[in-house]
Amino acid sequence: MRLAPLVAPSPELGGDELARTARQRRLPELGEVGQRRLAASRVAVLGAGGLGAPALQYLAAAGVGTIGVIDADAVEPSNLHRQVIHGIGDVGERKTASAARSLRELAPDVTVIEHDERLDESNAATILGGYDLVLDGADNFATRYAVADACVALGLPLVWGSVLRFDAQLSVFWSSPPAPAEGVTLRDVFPEPPPAGSVPSCAEAGVLGALCGVVGSMMAVEAIKLVTGIGEVLLGRLLVVEALTMRVSELPLRAVAVGASAQASAAGSSEHTPQTSARSEAPARPQPPAPRDYDPVVDAGGHFVDVREPDEYAVDGLPGASSLPLSELLQLEHDPGSLTARLRRLADEGAGTEQATLNLYCVSATRARRAALLLAPLGIEVRVVQTPELNALRAPAGTASASSRESAAQNGASS
Repeated sequence: MRLAPLVAPSPELGGDELARTARQRRLPELGEVGQRRLAASRVAVLGAGGLGAPALQYLAAAGVGTIGVIDADAVEPSNLHRQVIHGIGDVGERKTASAARSLRELAPDVTVIEHDERLDESNAATILGGYDLVLDGADNFATRYAVADACVALGLPLVWGSVLRFDAQLSVFWSSPPAPAEGVTLRDVFPEPPPAGSVPSCAEAGVLGALCGVVGSMMAVEAIKLVTGIGEVLLGRLLVVEALTMRVSELPLRAVAVGASAQASAAGSSEHTPQTSARSEAPARPQPPAPRDYDPVVDAGGHFVDVREPDEYAVDGLPGASSLPLSELLQLEHDPGSLTARLRRLADEGAGTEQATLNLYCVSATRARRAALLLAPLGIEVRVVQTPELNALRAPAGTASASSRESAAQNGASS
């Protein structure tokens, strides 16, 4: 289920950060607004180890503004095959300090808060209280349950991952997600920690380092989706990864009714088995009609709207055109009030045109068509400007052809 963005956007980004995140901001689902949400976010990562290391690196690289690193250990040689945020020269150093240095080198604008202490039930709520969400890459059950219980008390989403040998699990737990999503917590799935000594540690059973990289990166993806409100997060789903066969499966999860976990424990049958439930398939949505293409004769009186990102519009937007990035539309899709207000401002910008039709354009018409599909169900007359017609519109101004820019953009994107 797609959830509302967790964090409000920050003010405008600086030039260096704009350049560093340029390829990511090109994603219309994310765009500049999503990038600013990341810049305003505060994310706590428990453990700078096998899962925490790649998660920390990709969160910083993605542009998360504040990252808390929680770890009470020092770097050891046996960590280095999977904890790739550290190097051989960091052996003996505190993991929080080593990780913080690496993150600042990777993303100079990031604020790193070092929590060089062991998190437990006595301090978990205090440490985590100032963050928007938490990633759990801890290596022991006591800490995992302390974090999970604190997130329930604080109402924070928890991105949870686990790796042992060649197998891994990943999910998102949240006791109080926005409606209509239903909350699921760690204790709904695993009511109590396993008995001491019943589950081997990585030191005893071993762990594939590359699998830690895969799952830690997936945890970062889930955090990015939560912050920006894009995609469907793993809330209510448990992802299971079997590296030796490279099979990825999924189990639906549900909250356990009051008293159910006690009954399960008494039966001795499901103490550590995920509580799952079948999900009915949603009825297929009717497909909206395909938006019409712009006709230079019939639609010439419409208002032209550039659905590219603002920096693209600033370079070669059509004279008199308005800017309405597809990324902004995708962010406003689930906020009807804000979307209506934005469209009203757009109508004001287009005052004086002969028709209410919006002629949407980008370069290749791909983003314009997606924007048209979003706007048409609202009763707005939209047209999609295809590349030949866009080239014809640009020709009198003597600007470079759209097709040549598209070719250059594709060549640049492959680098």
